[in-house]
Amino acid sequence: MNLSPALIRKVLALPRWGKRGIVVALDVLLCVTSVLASFYLRLGEWPLIDRAILCPVAFTILTIIPLSFLLGAYRAIFRYTGAVSLLLTLKVAALHGVVFALLFVFIGIDGVPRTVGLIQPLLLFVMLMASRLVASSLLGRAVNLPWQRSEFPIVMIYGAGSAGRQLASAIRASGEMVLTGFIDDDPLLQRGILNGARIYGPAELQAVVLRHKVTDILLALPSATRSRKSEIVRELHELNLHVRTLPGVIDLARGRVSVSDLKDLDIEDLLGRSPVPPNTALLNEAIAGRAVLVTGAGGSIGSELCRQIAAIGPSTLVLVDHSEYMLYSINEELLRLTIKPDAKDFRIVPLLASVTDAVRLNTIIAEWRPECIFHAAAYKHVPLVEHNPVEGVRNNVLGTLNVAEIAQRHGVDSVILISTDKAVRPTNVMGASKRFSELILQAKHDVEGARKTRFSMVRFGNVLGSNGSVVPLFHRQIAQGGPVTVTHPDVIRYFMTIPEAAQLVIQAGAMSRGGEVFVLDMGEPVRIMDLARNMIELSGMTVSDEHTDGDIEIKVVGLRSGEKLYEELLIGNDANPTDHPRILQAHESFLSWDTLSPYLASLKVAINADDIVEVKSILLSVVAEYSPESNQPL
Repeated sequence: MNLSPALIRKVLALPRWGKRGIVVALDVLLCVTSVLASFYLRLGEWPLIDRAILCPVAFTILTIIPLSFLLGAYRAIFRYTGAVSLLLTLKVAALHGVVFALLFVFIGIDGVPRTVGLIQPLLLFVMLMASRLVASSLLGRAVNLPWQRSEFPIVMIYGAGSAGRQLASAIRASGEMVLTGFIDDDPLLQRGILNGARIYGPAELQAVVLRHKVTDILLALPSATRSRKSEIVRELHELNLHVRTLPGVIDLARGRVSVSDLKDLDIEDLLGRSPVPPNTALLNEAIAGRAVLVTGAGGSIGSELCRQIAAIGPSTLVLVDHSEYMLYSINEELLRLTIKPDAKDFRIVPLLASVTDAVRLNTIIAEWRPECIFHAAAYKHVPLVEHNPVEGVRNNVLGTLNVAEIAQRHGVDSVILISTDKAVRPTNVMGASKRFSELILQAKHDVEGARKTRFSMVRFGNVLGSNGSVVPLFHRQIAQGGPVTVTHPDVIRYFMTIPEAAQLVIQAGAMSRGGEVFVLDMGEPVRIMDLARNMIELSGMTVSDEHTDGDIEIKVVGLRSGEKLYEELLIGNDANPTDHPRILQAHESFLSWDTLSPYLASLKVAINADDIVEVKSILLSVVAEYSPESNQPL
């Protein structure tokens, strides 16, 4: 059934009372029709309009219309008809049927066959339900499809479960997309019909995409693991589709899905493994009821540490950062979390400070008496630190020295340094400065009498989505139309999600007995060229190269100063397992405090004199594995 687009537009443009009047008029017509039809079915011929007809007609109108107003059936919007609206219509028809049957079957009215009292309510129920469904179909679909279909993405939903059904209803209600079908792995569901759309098997996907000119695949698989999502994306690889996904199952617990919940499928959803559930005993041991201080609290790792620490429930959480904006952002976010009904009750203390300011840092630790410090403050961007070596070493090395000495002075129970895989056999100043920081804590632990403060380090690779990392850079470049810049075709990196990394850092801190270098299991390394290709294709675009005229070019720009083709996590070749399957303990050599201390004194002098050559010379002397590029000045 096709209606004129102009007519549909006029109907939808009517005021609310006008549209409601049309519905009431339609119901009156159905009341009359149902009575006439019931007489016809009983008598075998159409009845004359007389008192015997007018009586049940009037009775039907005087019950259906008031009941519909009373129960709110006329408040429903027909083009968005759903289960609740149909249930209201069912209630109206049922109540009418009971009263109508009571009057015309059990009591009886002259001229009205008693069987009409049973037939008419059934007919009217069918007519009312059909009118709602037809109106929903015509208005909900025809309102967009006849003249606007080409303007909307044509989509398929991967997953015909509960989330898929809710998403289909949301798509239909929004009118922003055209749903052409479902894909599901379950053979029992395949070839079925759901929300008016057919369910196909994965083997049929390519043919369906080509036949219906599908532009987007929406993953409605909130419980799927990363490995399963990766497998599905590989299946979609050659189809050049824009892949989007719903949030995780926890985000959908409210039981409703809207089109706005859809998001682009991030590379975070596909890389790495499914995280191991955290050991809550370790988390509680490290944080619960304790005063905790986080340096670099506004950074990528620091802010996630703060979120997870807040969820565990410290007594006090002290946020230290030298960036006003970053400190404001994480403080506001944590304050919003703490006003929730089920939030833990603790104090949040945001403090502006640099770890290079020993006087300020001493005041903070003396006043707030943290029992545990997570030292995440660092300059970490390799090229920037390479161009600013003195400031990089001042912040990373002397900042760590300040934290360690002041923590020791005030009897802080534990200090956990957030380190990096770039500290292993470093080729750049940033990596060398982080290895120097590790050596400071190892030496501090080794000093007799210093054991009242436990120093430990947690070393891991790149975290997905961190400030300055490759993933947000690629996102920006793709959004701008390219090119996507890769430093070398063979460069590889380890990746981990920020939440998993922060969670493992806290658990490693709980296992610390002092002096350990913990190494996080980062899974398999990722080739950055493959990462770039995957991100382009997940955006629904194609890669442009010498063989293909695609949408986005990948441009190789050469390794940056101090950058390696691959990173390592261990200096030696051995590491012991710990109580956590994703945390290893490395065995790394270190310098004694007596050996290290003179170098630190010389380093302070060189930094104050802004002597780049001397700073790099000291790095070379202290960090035995440091091997800068030959063209870098000492």
